[in-house]
Amino acid sequence: MRTIVRMMAAAVAAVLLAMTVAYAADPAGIYDVEGTNPGGKGSYAGTVTVTKTGDTYRVVWVIGNTRYVGTGIGNKDFLAVSYRSGNDTGLALYGEDGGNWTGIWAYAGSKQLGSEEWKRQ
Repeated sequence: MRTIVRMMAAAVAAVLLAMTVAYAADPAGIYDVEGTNPGGKGSYAGTVTVTKTGDTYRVVWVIGNTRYVGTGIGNKDFLAVSYRSGNDTGLALYGEDGGNWTGIWAYAGSKQLGSEEWKRQ
């Protein structure tokens, strides 16, 4: 009986390790997002979906009724994203943080940064 319990515990540990490695290997996924606008002018929350598209990533934020669509490049450690919504364009840079992502962003032409955290759903 103890052997079966040990085998089951080992199997569960292997699955959890594989899931952690998969998360750390790729930013693709669905996240809850919380952020602060440039200059500390308010905060926001919503979702962001990251999809692998060949060598790049498609990044879609939904914040309230606004949808931002971007193209990202990166790897398991960082993700750089250019994005657009209507006439607004910008650039964001994220770093991996234990399966989640933390970053900074700015609208094109801005002199101030916003910040953002993605928490994997």
